[in-house]
Amino acid sequence: MEKETAKQRHEELKSLLEKYSHEYYVLDAPTVPDAEYDRKLRELIEIEEEHPELVTPDSPTQRVGAEPLEAFEKVRHEIPMLSLGNAFNEQELRDFDRRVREGADGEISYVCELKIDGLAVSLLYENGLLVRGATRGDGTVGEDITTNLRTIRSIPLRLSRPETIEVRGEVFMPKKSFNALNEEKEKNGEAPFANPRNAAAGSLRQLDPKIAASRNLDIFLYSVGLWEDETKDTHSGRLEYLEQLGLKTNPESRRLGNIEEVIDCVTSWVDHRNELGYEIDGIVIKVDQLDQQETLGFTAKSPRWATAYKFPAEEVVTKLTDIHLTVGRTGVVTPTAILAPVQVAGTTVQRASLHNEDLIKERDIRIGDTVVIKKAGDIIPEVLRVVEDERSGEEVPFSMPDTCPECGSDLVRLEEEVALRCINPNCPAQLREALIHFVSRNAMDIEGLGEKVITQLFQEELIHAIADLYKLEKEQLLQLERMGEKSVNNLLSAIEKSKENSMEKLLFGLGVRYVGTKAASTLSEHFGSMKALQQASPEELEAIPEIGEKMADSIHRYFQREEVTELLKELADLGLNMEYKGIRRAEQAADSPFSGKTIVLTGKMEIYSRPEAKRKVEALGAKVTGSVSKNTDLVIAGEEAGSKQTKAKELGVEIWNEQQFAEALQKQE
Repeated sequence: MEKETAKQRHEELKSLLEKYSHEYYVLDAPTVPDAEYDRKLRELIEIEEEHPELVTPDSPTQRVGAEPLEAFEKVRHEIPMLSLGNAFNEQELRDFDRRVREGADGEISYVCELKIDGLAVSLLYENGLLVRGATRGDGTVGEDITTNLRTIRSIPLRLSRPETIEVRGEVFMPKKSFNALNEEKEKNGEAPFANPRNAAAGSLRQLDPKIAASRNLDIFLYSVGLWEDETKDTHSGRLEYLEQLGLKTNPESRRLGNIEEVIDCVTSWVDHRNELGYEIDGIVIKVDQLDQQETLGFTAKSPRWATAYKFPAEEVVTKLTDIHLTVGRTGVVTPTAILAPVQVAGTTVQRASLHNEDLIKERDIRIGDTVVIKKAGDIIPEVLRVVEDERSGEEVPFSMPDTCPECGSDLVRLEEEVALRCINPNCPAQLREALIHFVSRNAMDIEGLGEKVITQLFQEELIHAIADLYKLEKEQLLQLERMGEKSVNNLLSAIEKSKENSMEKLLFGLGVRYVGTKAASTLSEHFGSMKALQQASPEELEAIPEIGEKMADSIHRYFQREEVTELLKELADLGLNMEYKGIRRAEQAADSPFSGKTIVLTGKMEIYSRPEAKRKVEALGAKVTGSVSKNTDLVIAGEEAGSKQTKAKELGVEIWNEQQFAEALQKQE
């Protein structure tokens, strides 16, 4: 495609995709099917691959394309992000109203907003373009999490108007996304998140933006920080303007005329908050008039013109009828309380995690007890305590068994762990969970092989181990329920395609303890082949910066097992790729000017996009970091490089402009 034609089509696609995203993620009123969005996104990607100079920061392709970070840089908020004072009952709300009326002249009106249970962030737009996103931190200094915030589809990369404005809001994880995430973590033998707030915060603090992108986060904007061209005189007017800019605000915000209406609003939400698709833990009440806000001012910690009414935690009483045990992928045996059905926070609860034997002993929980439960974070059911006065004497104390409930093997408690484990590699429960993990998206990514199909194949005894997946035959699959010829052909094709995956996908899929997606990539890139990794000593493993002693020991022990050696040989014989398909630093030219150097990229890059420049120098043996220090060897400075370039000069670090950088790269090609 000619460059001018490509440029024109690129702009058209950017505009359309941003419109579709706004309709879907902000307005909840999509006008095109998902397939049409995906088709146009693929077209945009193809144009940018052919013409990388067209890639811009506001392109929809940049939402998930950023490279992992080394660390988050610190950000100072020019206007502090203060916390709010709290009110816990009606009288405290009336006291707040009295103080407001005593401190400000004129009629007082309020805006009531839902207090979203998430993580407070700041978004800075310059001339309408998103240039920085940061956490609240301590209110004065936060962390730069721009790359992760870009992955949130409801955050526009470009506003509808070229405003320079800082806006603030709350990133949260919808209930549906939270439940799906915890189900996946439990299948993988990982500890679930306690509540949606922790899940949102943990997702935003991932150094790999692709992980944040997979978590389906959302945002509501609720205030303005720095805005030199302020044009509004009320808080409600600001919210309306944010909507006009394309920013997502909460549709439940209400402007109310007096404290009686505020109290009615609060009372209503106490009863109806569980009907929402996201968690709230209170109602925020703000004075609407901005001049009255200014008159009321601030205390050292919070504004005098706003307060947060906090909901009381809902606790209920029910009967604990039994304790069941489940065995996860890593062999951890987890006790679960079986409860008489009871309504908590809007849903029927019948099960609650008891985590481990120590917790059961600490709280003296017995089968048959009357217990008090609540939902931690209003999501995960938790047994708080026993109602001892209700005991009849027939309650049965519980103790963990000595053998696995699935296979009968001895359970062990590893050093420094509270959990009991089954260490039998042939335990049926572990095998099933291991197979579900092996085919998952971050592992071998076999489309059509979800938990239900794996369970079905397992129950029909068509698979017992990983290698069996690659021995399935069409005739066997056609005999299964809900398996037609088309779905079988698609499934077999997906299984065959997975054989071509790069080594890191297979390594993560094997489920080596402590080895997540990032460690799998690091190990695969370092060793280049599964054979070399198998032969690595603990010392060689621990010498890799990202691999600690505990992980190194786990990896070495895993690959010393005879059954693992046999499995890998069988998988190789079945045609699975055992090599790393990416570019290895160790294989780069020894005379590269970047080899072994620590490099910082800063400023606007015109010749190469930042991710592209990072990939190129890493391929030539460099390490790219986010901040300048005495350990930095080279700074590549684009236009408007700013503070990093200044610091490099102060420290005497070598600085190249982009032209010098491009010339050095061209000599290596």
